[in-house]
Amino acid sequence: MEDRIKTLIVDDEPYSREELKHLLGAFPSIQIAGEAESGEAAIMKALQLQPDVVFLDVEMPKMNGMEAAKALSELKKAPLIVFATAYPQFAAEAFRYNAVDYLLKPYDEDQLKETIDRVEKKLNPVIEADAGRSSGGKLAVEADGEIFYLDPNEILYLYRDEKVTKLITKTEKFETKTPLKDLEARLSSFHFFRIHKSYIVNLDYVTRLTPWFNGAYQLQIEGEDERLSVSRNYVKALRMRLEI
Repeated sequence: MEDRIKTLIVDDEPYSREELKHLLGAFPSIQIAGEAESGEAAIMKALQLQPDVVFLDVEMPKMNGMEAAKALSELKKAPLIVFATAYPQFAAEAFRYNAVDYLLKPYDEDQLKETIDRVEKKLNPVIEADAGRSSGGKLAVEADGEIFYLDPNEILYLYRDEKVTKLITKTEKFETKTPLKDLEARLSSFHFFRIHKSYIVNLDYVTRLTPWFNGAYQLQIEGEDERLSVSRNYVKALRMRLEI
């Protein structure tokens, strides 16, 4: 993006603000425009700074995060909202305010990266959509010395097996040396989601999500017998994506 994303951090705990500032500092697209320690201060800062996105705590004295989100959504230049909190029970309510994401403390760096990716796509959808497509909306995949043009909507899931990326479609399987992260970037404008460091699935074909052990889940894909493992770090974000 040509312009950096003006970001406002709202949390009544100074340590939490500092931690999030530190983590966000790893993203070149993010510009920390300001901080606020309360819901009331967040609204004043938003009017003054006109941020693109607000990272907003939920539990704060007087005006809480939900009340602040409602007020922010009514501004003439309403910012995107990312809730950042230690309380998972407010997630369903958060999405009533069109939240981009709901991050839980302590922050997971992989989930934070996914959040920033989502924010970037929301703020610059045309460029992101173009980047995700090739050859008129098809995904170009080089395999066995040939280039295949796949309809992303026909892809069930992708995974990395040693030095090979395997794509499973409704009718065929393809193997390519293209890294999984490169294919993920090219599919970013479609309905794909990373569930594990080695697996990306098409959310349109998810039929079942089953608790497994130690906070992890197993996922069932339409027409496939194999159950895919969902890493604990991706479960919360996956459930929210499936419920939107």
